[in-house]
Amino acid sequence: MKHTYQISGMSCNGCKSHVTKALSSIEGVKNVEVSLEEKSAEIEMTEHIETDTFQDALSELGERYKISEPGSSCCSNKGPSSPKKKTSNGNGVFYCPMHCEGDKTYDKPGDCPVCGMDLVEEQRMGSSSDTVYTCPMHPEVEVNKPGDCPICGMDLVPKAANASAEQKKYKELLKKFWIAVAFTLPIFIIAMSEMVEPNPLYELVDITKWNWLQFFLSLPVVFYATWMFFERAYRSIKTMNLNMFTLIGIGAGIAWVFSVVALIFPDVFPEQFKTDAGTVHLYFESATVILTLVLLGQVMEAKAHAQTNDAVKELMKLAPNTAIRVVDGKEEEIHIDEIKKGDHLKVKPSDKVPVDGVIIEGQSSIDESMITGEPVPVDKSEGDSVNSGTINGNSSFIMKAEKVGDETLLAQIVDMVNKASRSKAPIQNLADKISSYFVPIVILVSLITFAVWAIFGPEPPYVYALINAIAVLIIACPCALGLATPMSIMVGVGKGAQNGVLIKNAEALERFKEMDTLIIDKTGTITEGKPSVESVITVSDAYTEGEVLQFIASVNNESEHPLANATVQFAKDKEVEFLKVQNFNSVTGKGVQAEVDQKSILLGNKKLLEENDLKPSSEQQSKADEYAQKGKTVSWLAIDKTIAGFVVIGDSIKSSSKDAIAALKNRGIEVIMLTGDNPQTAEAVAGEVQVSSFQAECLPQDKLKVIEDLQAEGKIVAMAGDGTNDAPGLAQADIGIAMGTGTDVAMESAMITLVKGDLKGIVKALNLSERVVKNIKQNLFFALIYNTLGVPVAAGVLYPIFGLLLSPMIAALAMSFSSVSVIGNALRLKAVKL
Repeated sequence: MKHTYQISGMSCNGCKSHVTKALSSIEGVKNVEVSLEEKSAEIEMTEHIETDTFQDALSELGERYKISEPGSSCCSNKGPSSPKKKTSNGNGVFYCPMHCEGDKTYDKPGDCPVCGMDLVEEQRMGSSSDTVYTCPMHPEVEVNKPGDCPICGMDLVPKAANASAEQKKYKELLKKFWIAVAFTLPIFIIAMSEMVEPNPLYELVDITKWNWLQFFLSLPVVFYATWMFFERAYRSIKTMNLNMFTLIGIGAGIAWVFSVVALIFPDVFPEQFKTDAGTVHLYFESATVILTLVLLGQVMEAKAHAQTNDAVKELMKLAPNTAIRVVDGKEEEIHIDEIKKGDHLKVKPSDKVPVDGVIIEGQSSIDESMITGEPVPVDKSEGDSVNSGTINGNSSFIMKAEKVGDETLLAQIVDMVNKASRSKAPIQNLADKISSYFVPIVILVSLITFAVWAIFGPEPPYVYALINAIAVLIIACPCALGLATPMSIMVGVGKGAQNGVLIKNAEALERFKEMDTLIIDKTGTITEGKPSVESVITVSDAYTEGEVLQFIASVNNESEHPLANATVQFAKDKEVEFLKVQNFNSVTGKGVQAEVDQKSILLGNKKLLEENDLKPSSEQQSKADEYAQKGKTVSWLAIDKTIAGFVVIGDSIKSSSKDAIAALKNRGIEVIMLTGDNPQTAEAVAGEVQVSSFQAECLPQDKLKVIEDLQAEGKIVAMAGDGTNDAPGLAQADIGIAMGTGTDVAMESAMITLVKGDLKGIVKALNLSERVVKNIKQNLFFALIYNTLGVPVAAGVLYPIFGLLLSPMIAALAMSFSSVSVIGNALRLKAVKL
């Protein structure tokens, strides 16, 4: 019989292999077919087997694997990408810093089941349940929103937030480290006293008693402070996910177990292992010092990890806890989670904007530097949008809430940074491939080292063999190799977010530096994207300018295009009465058509006219060209198959566009402008900003074809756009760049989003990409060179020539600092100026 079961918790081929093996080992199972894509397992069995039996087998692999009854639907089977329930320990989900299982996350802190590293906590925007308010006079009062103390009436204040899981882990490791030091130091002193002649300690009591004291002192170090290393080593061997803890556990474990056996049964060892006093050389100091130094490395790593996501933490601090809501003229202070769409909120001078919205009363200057990276405050007045986390200047204003909670720009930035930090860059595949072979090779080298020293080493050969074999195991640290890429990505993505450059995934960050061709749109990319009507021209005696405007505005009132909004606003300012519109239809890249007062209306570019067998006369075209040659956009109006007039719309060029395009061209990047506007307007704008080339009257499919043709020539193409019509091109390009001032569709299709919607952001993104990739290569080089040189030295290749050997304790110190050095190098990206 066959049954299909749903399996949750699988995220990579390694998971698939482990699950297949575990299920196949059950008695009565004939065949197992596991699908990683479907998160399922088809199991053929001789007779029915209870699901609990399968679950017991999977539980041996860890708690993350869950199996459901055939055909059942359970929330646990949503797979690793499903939302994770928030736990009381920390404030978010947990993931492996080396991304061993891709973007897989866990509900609680612990160790990565693949590499054994401590899971890192993802920083997330808080909720009302995270902030506790208390009274300064009566700390026993705790509520989840601001207000007055019910006892004394004082204003409640936020209570200090609970420490994150990251901080708790650091404090726990630090506590264990000091305990390990307290017990290891006496062991080290006892062992090193042998170098002093005569040994003052042996004059107090004999060597045997000192050896037993070392044993008892080592117990808290091995079985409490550093026991987690042995647990991880055991798990790694059991699951065959060999990692750095495999080497540490074997190396330190052998040294400690050897010492215990030698202490209790000294007579089983040959004379070459014994001292002049008849006791066996013990290595309690080596084992405990090694473990303590590795623990020191973990402490330093935990502290360094906390700095790699500082950017996200700083972004989260931007969100205020409270806001002032205005209801019927009365002000009330509420928690930010109580804000609803449509609420009117008052923002006082120097206050943070609580949510995304639009100013409906007042004006001010807003400091947006924390989101856009631009230090100059931006003037805002009625009708302008404001974003959560930005800081108000010296004037109060009333805003209307439009996006709250996870919909705000700040929340989306934090979410995007978190996802990008957990994504894997292509360059990491090299490190992953090397790491998969690394540990088995090191163990083999350690065995060879032992054999060579035992056969060819000086007296006592077995002592030399044991010490050098342990040194090889300890110094080899695949951890540094695994951390090389993700640490740089994490810091780099955070740095980008602080400068208004949002990276969707690590691949985009790595590939961006390879770009040699940039496609840009005109409206909203080169220009401000805030078009305004400059003139309404009639070209027919049958209609006045007022009537032409009335028809244009009435039809455009049904459209969401920026140009349409400009004409509607212009008509409202002129107090034009809107007419009833029927059968409205948008023709992508050309314009719109509809019926108004039983008249057939066409409104758009020349392509729309030509499609309907209409062509402006030479006089009409000449009049329109006068405006187009000045960089203005002309939109034609035809009523009942007769051209009635056109509207002239201007959109100023961003002050930074010309400098940004020049900077890109200086790097050898070809900048091509593709626009749906007419040739005259396109030529005027292209000449102003000095792009490499341009094409006018481009439909979405035209832009797509240009990109495909360039890619066929071997070009690495990036495209920057802001509109829905840019989405196909953004998706097709090697790197899609969305302007943050554009549509959600554009941002969803792009791999990089520029919050400010400024071409200078592309230059910043390019600088960031170059610096991050350079930093990754530095880390990989350091990790590879370190192991390439460290392992042979630990094996003793320098001994025949220079008489140099590497102590296992020095090897442990070097191993611990290798990972910290990689993280430290990645942290240098925080100081980079983009």
